[in-house]
This record gives sequence, C-alpha cells and structure tokens, in this order.
Amino acid sequence: MGRMSAAVTWGMLAAWAVHDAEELATMAGWVRRARPRLERLYPGVPWERLEVSQARVNVAIGLMGGVVAGAAALGARSGGRSPAFQAVLAGFGLHGVVHVAQAVATRGYTPGVVTAPLVVIPFSAWAWRRLRRAGVVAAPGRSAAYGLAALPLTVGGVHAIAHLLTRHHDRAAESSPTDGLGRDRWF
Repeated sequence: MGRMSAAVTWGMLAAWAVHDAEELATMAGWVRRARPRLERLYPGVPWERLEVSQARVNVAIGLMGGVVAGAAALGARSGGRSPAFQAVLAGFGLHGVVHVAQAVATRGYTPGVVTAPLVVIPFSAWAWRRLRRAGVVAAPGRSAAYGLAALPLTVGGVHAIAHLLTRHHDRAAESSPTDGLGRDRWF
C-alpha cells in the first residue's frame, strides 16, 4: 500500500478549475451562437430554453466549485479513501466523456470540449491509477456507479439553484442596457 499524494486529491480541484475556466469563458454565449446549426441538426429541441446568462454561469460554476473543493478536502483528509471524493472524481471523469460526446453529437465545439480530453479525462485516469496503486479504492465499480448517478443530479441541482439565485437579475438584465458588447453591466 502506497502513500497518497495531495496531487491526486487537490489536483482534482486544480483540474476542475482549468476545465471550468473554459466553460466560464464560453458557456453563456455558446447556445446563442450555435443555435442556427443546432436547430438544423435537431429541430425538435427547444434550444432557446438552454440559453443562460453570464451571471447564471458564474453562480453555477461557483456552486460546483464548492462541491469539488469539498470533495477534494474529504479526499485529502482521508488519503483518497473518502467515498464522496471517489464519487466526485468518477463523476468528473465521466463529465469529460460527456463533453466529448456532446461535441460529436452537435458536430462542433461545445463549452468544455477543449479541456475535457486534454485535462479532465487524463487527470481522472491518472488519479484512479494512483488510487489503485495506493490500495485505497474500496469498490472500484461502486465509485463509478455513484459518480454516474450523482453527476446529473449534482449538475441539475447546481443549475437549478443558480437559476433561482439569478432569475431576478436575468429578468432585469433583459431590459437593461448592455456594455456595447452584448453583456449586461450587472456582472
């Protein structure tokens, strides 16, 4: 049994930060810009309902950062043994695969697809190898199953909370002037 490096546990938070910096920079305007192409590919999807403000993206990413930071702290404290840490690590890796699948399905760029294969998936694979080498993965399939189940619930929950926290701002921004670049001046 080996010693667990903080690069595995706190590294997840660092990898998440790199990945979510890409999402922070691209998510809010992506649906609006890609919508004509997406409507041709999948005409029945209500693409306009997927548009989100920069304020909502900021809040959602901040909330998810809290989840990932909490899981990283649990992982660091437990030497990687924490089931919550392992589930979030599994969800993080699966999240990277979802980004690549989204880009394939939409036949183009989607927010997060650049860092998914360059950062998220390689980091996750490396971290799991380190956890296995240290002998701290209690039930390898169970962590992945928990991560797979928790991923849509966590992402959905974060976005729902972000919607609740920013809905008044978003309504006000619809009627407020912009900074000339199409961005509202609130955030």
